[in-house]
Amino acid sequence: MPGFHRSRAFWRGYNVCMDFFFAEDGLQRATPAETRITSLHAEPYPDAERVRVDLEMTPFQVRPQIEVTLTDAAGEEVATASIVEPMGWKLEFTLHLRGAQNGPFRLEALLHYPEGPQAEPVTAAFDIVPSK
Repeated sequence: MPGFHRSRAFWRGYNVCMDFFFAEDGLQRATPAETRITSLHAEPYPDAERVRVDLEMTPFQVRPQIEVTLTDAAGEEVATASIVEPMGWKLEFTLHLRGAQNGPFRLEALLHYPEGPQAEPVTAAFDIVPSK
């Protein structure tokens, strides 16, 4: 048993300094009714098959949900993503175009809470120029 106690003592001290959630940083965090998307930007990759999406929102008190939809010139859905309770308010992710080539494309992001307020959707338009 002495080995068990030594291991347990080491484990207890292992995560003492770690902070798994938001650090105290002095930011004013918005209530769910005030939480909004502040920036939405799409940048196509050179292969013309993927799009990098940068999304920023107001710092929040309660983690929201975000629905992202990418449509082509005909209004057909090309890609979607559902982000459930993100840990931070600056997000970066990649959407795959599933073979779509007819732009311009329209990216829409909707921030909402399951049982609460819903913000107005934010949109960004872009076109893809395939590399030669």
